[in-house]
Amino acid sequence: MKHLTLIIHTHVQQDLTDKLRTLKQVPGFTFSHVEGHGEEVESDAFLSARDKVVGYTPRVRVDILLQDSDVDTVLETLRTSTQGVKGHGMYWITAVEQNGHL
Repeated sequence: MKHLTLIIHTHVQQDLTDKLRTLKQVPGFTFSHVEGHGEEVESDAFLSARDKVVGYTPRVRVDILLQDSDVDTVLETLRTSTQGVKGHGMYWITAVEQNGHL
């Protein structure tokens, strides 16, 4: 099992939600609001004047547990999406040793 983490611009959250809900490989996902701090803040076209003053980029973190065999399919779908997701985020993948319900 793999844990796919995405960090996306807040303005594509609804498009990503719509896309993830259509993928049979995605059993569910979690959104968390996060702040991005880095060099790209000054050049981010989606920042308001207030965001530029406070110096961070509002982002959304998405956590998805996937079967190993589904990771490439999900990533390729997001990379080629026409729903506004492509080019508006980054990701990383980590191995999951164990998961379950409490």
